[in-house]
Amino acid sequence: MTLKEYTKKRHFGVTPEPSGKTPKGKKESSLLFVVQKHRATQLHYDFRLEWKGVLLSWAVPKGPSLDPSVKRLAMQVEDHPLDYANFEGVIPEGEYGGGTVMVWDKGTWTAESEDVDAALAKGDLKFNLHGKKLKGSWVLVRTRGFGSSNPGKSWLLIKHRDQYASTEDITVERPRSAISNTLLAEIAHAGGGDVEKAATGDPIQELSRLAKRLAAKQRATAKQSPARSRQRSKKAS
Repeated sequence: MTLKEYTKKRHFGVTPEPSGKTPKGKKESSLLFVVQKHRATQLHYDFRLEWKGVLLSWAVPKGPSLDPSVKRLAMQVEDHPLDYANFEGVIPEGEYGGGTVMVWDKGTWTAESEDVDAALAKGDLKFNLHGKKLKGSWVLVRTRGFGSSNPGKSWLLIKHRDQYASTEDITVERPRSAISNTLLAEIAHAGGGDVEKAATGDPIQELSRLAKRLAAKQRATAKQSPARSRQRSKKAS
């Protein structure tokens, strides 16, 4: 497991992404998992599991599903550094993965498979997630894939039947960041990114609520402005 490919694809003088230094003092007994919602060329969800000092990573185009009957395509990508689990912000356009990144879910994971390395090699990794949104038993299963350009990189992410299984669309019902409670559009605005592009990854109903809050805030500011002007005039006289 190496970060060589991760480093090769990025210009760290331009992108705010972490350069790949593994945090010191990390305990192997508490393995991280993170799901990052990423509006790059297309919206997708990056599913990451900590293993042996890196984040094993899969791009899930439609995001995780709580419905055991739904199998989500998960394309394995390069390993990421552990400190990437905290990355939320804007990757400049023109850079690899240019767009807005949200920490959609975060927590820890435990393996159900006795030998994780053997399970990964076999292409059948069973595990439990302990996140803010995703919980319970899951499996990643390698498939033959969709073409010869990425041999061995095509997997399926599937929820097992347990008390956390549901037909609820978790990506729509809980679209906000797990660490900042913001939408993609808000993250893009704060980071100087393409707000219009980022907003296409947010549910319309959430954008509508955001627009109403901003409008109310503007009205409140407008009401305060005349009062402040009168106070300044009195002080001046």
